Amino acid sequence: MWIYAFGFASKESVNKIGDSTWSARAEEICSQAMTKRLELADLRQISDAGSEALNERAALVDKATDTLEGAIAEISKVSPLDAKGRAIVPLWIADYKQLIKDRRDYAALLRTGVNEPFSESTFEGLPISEKISTFAADNRMTSCKIPMDLSI
Repeated sequence: MWIYAFGFASKESVNKIGDSTWSARAEEICSQAMTKRLELADLRQISDAGSEALNERAALVDKATDTLEGAIAEISKVSPLDAKGRAIVPLWIADYKQLIKDRRDYAALLRTGVNEPFSESTFEGLPISEKISTFAADNRMTSCKIPMDLSI
């Protein structure tokens, strides 16, 4: 078995698509969205932000999520040219849309005055962010990995 695993098994990722032009376009779109999100950074401690802190945080989460939503909408306008890409990219986009919904739900929770950590959807026990980021990494779309802005 080990001989097969190291000698004969395919080394190509199951997430890797054949259309590198599509991946490069997606990376550029995500890179621009990431730059916009970085401009929104608010490094104040929640305790220093005053009585409207959670509402302000919710507004920032929504603005940051707008950049993701816009990027995914733009990426979705063009399909990969290869069959594998046409088959799996819509799954990745659907996962990203679920993450966007999770972020919107989190912003709504903040507006109710509840200050809990961000919680994302899972699929077969795997956080959706891991699926999204693995696909992005396997296709050299580093900027398309999920932002870590809600993890702190």
